[in-house]
Amino acid sequence: MIGQFLITFREALEAAIIVAIIIAYLKRTDREEQIRDVWIGVGLSVLASVVLGAIILGLYGGIEEKELFEGIASYLAVIVLTSMIYWMATKGRNIRAEIERKVSKAINPLALVGFTFIVVFREGLETVLFLTPFAIQDLGGTLMGLVSGIIGALILAYLIYGVGMRINLRTFFYYSSILLVFVAAGLAGYGTHELIEWAEEEGMNLGFIEETAYNLGIPEDSVFHHKGVIGSIFAVLFGYSVKMEWGRVIVQFGYLIVTLYLVLRAYGQETPTAKAEK
Repeated sequence: MIGQFLITFREALEAAIIVAIIIAYLKRTDREEQIRDVWIGVGLSVLASVVLGAIILGLYGGIEEKELFEGIASYLAVIVLTSMIYWMATKGRNIRAEIERKVSKAINPLALVGFTFIVVFREGLETVLFLTPFAIQDLGGTLMGLVSGIIGALILAYLIYGVGMRINLRTFFYYSSILLVFVAAGLAGYGTHELIEWAEEEGMNLGFIEETAYNLGIPEDSVFHHKGVIGSIFAVLFGYSVKMEWGRVIVQFGYLIVTLYLVLRAYGQETPTAKAEK
């Protein structure tokens, strides 16, 4: 549930921030009558995201090669998650100016509804793709993480834009990006594991890739097993598993090292907190 909460919280917060920027700009430019169009766009984007999620889960329920589906879904989630993290690290600082520039051109109601729908649905699409691998494994926990993440994001967004609470959003996105890199690495590893299992069922010989790299020997009924109460938390957040194939080790830790380096370099060697204190 924690990984699902983190992903949903961040995506919902980004969507809430975007909507708040649009509404604030409309108020500042005496276009308050168009705020209704913004909410229409938001409502349509939420509806589209829910429908998309239902379609994906429906497809999974009717497919026989579930390992292949889970592997591809995990890889797709990693690709989108990585692009989102890197985009926020490199372009996020200019997000307000970019949104206001586009809203200034969306004069008629249909254009504003369309723009709001696109920017919010993008966050919804990313959330659906990210949560699909988790929902396949644990639908109940994923739904709990989804709901609590949305509620938490809306509360924080209200505190920031409604009450005026000061928070360094770049610092928030910096540290959440680092944590999400670990989550994505775990997804990459899980997807690799599922694809290896599918290949084995198909009778393919993958050589050393399918051989066991390590086995901690922790029994499945232990709380420290990756399906246990404690182990499952580390499994979602850091990709922990009591047993891994060489293919999973190479993909998971290779992704982690490369992506973490790129994200840290994009944000700079010095953390946003340290820079703010100078």
